[in-house]
Amino acid sequence: MEQTYDPRNADLLVNVDGVLSRPDEARISPFDSVVQGGDAVWEGLRLYDGRIFRLTEHLARLRRSAHALAFETIPDDEAIIEQIRRTLAANDMRDDVHIRLTLTRGAKVTSGMDPRLNQAGPTLIVLAEFKSPVYDDSGITLVTSSVRRHRADSLDPKIHHNNLLTSILAKVEANVAGAGDALMLDDAGFVAETNATHVFFVTDGVVHTSTTKACPEGITREAILGICSTTGIPAGVGDHSLVQHYTADEVFVTGTMGGLTPVVAIDGRRIGGGKRGPVTERLVTAYAELTAREGVAVV
Repeated sequence: MEQTYDPRNADLLVNVDGVLSRPDEARISPFDSVVQGGDAVWEGLRLYDGRIFRLTEHLARLRRSAHALAFETIPDDEAIIEQIRRTLAANDMRDDVHIRLTLTRGAKVTSGMDPRLNQAGPTLIVLAEFKSPVYDDSGITLVTSSVRRHRADSLDPKIHHNNLLTSILAKVEANVAGAGDALMLDDAGFVAETNATHVFFVTDGVVHTSTTKACPEGITREAILGICSTTGIPAGVGDHSLVQHYTADEVFVTGTMGGLTPVVAIDGRRIGGGKRGPVTERLVTAYAELTAREGVAVV
């Protein structure tokens, strides 16, 4: 299992609508939209030496997602950042921290799906944990899931929403198969992403990744494409089949929670040498350098 309890979080304080409390004492209404129907948007942030990497981009995606879901009220960036700062200060956090930021539509006056029942809100939850990158540097294995990613005309992946059941069902399949994560396809059978990360593969020195028609517009994904552009590594975006991943020289996955992680096998096929390849190694180093110098100071 990639994630386990970290004893550094023994005295953790969480922030629900500005109220700091222990997790077992935190209060969220059973009428809240996130409880009633997963009606919320979220972001995963990472704190490096007092700075949050790409915070502006994360908050912009949060705002776009809430607007797309027709939230009546969306806190401005300054208000959200202030609550992040309060949470980090209360937990004496500066580095090696992952922040789960959730914005719900708020509490309803009675249970039901109708957003008109939301007459107070939204609810902002800041959950900051000491959490090192969740994947092992030696790499992970993937298995292809039977669960497909939504099309844009079903549930547009550009909305970074809390309806994560497809990812959870795919992860269940990966667990049963003894794999690290699940590779998920779009409705046409092309690789979209995993249940938790974006997927890249390298063939003949060229980096490839999928379009975002069936997966979120990843912040780390964009950072990696940016590094490729500035360092002269050829890269492309398109529709790619499972076979292209099976036969690639290297495959790696990206995400805020785990950074860059090599994939050593997919559906029992060993990828390349079964370890981190040279292009992945170059990108891991460049990404570490990028996160060490960029970010919004919050501590």
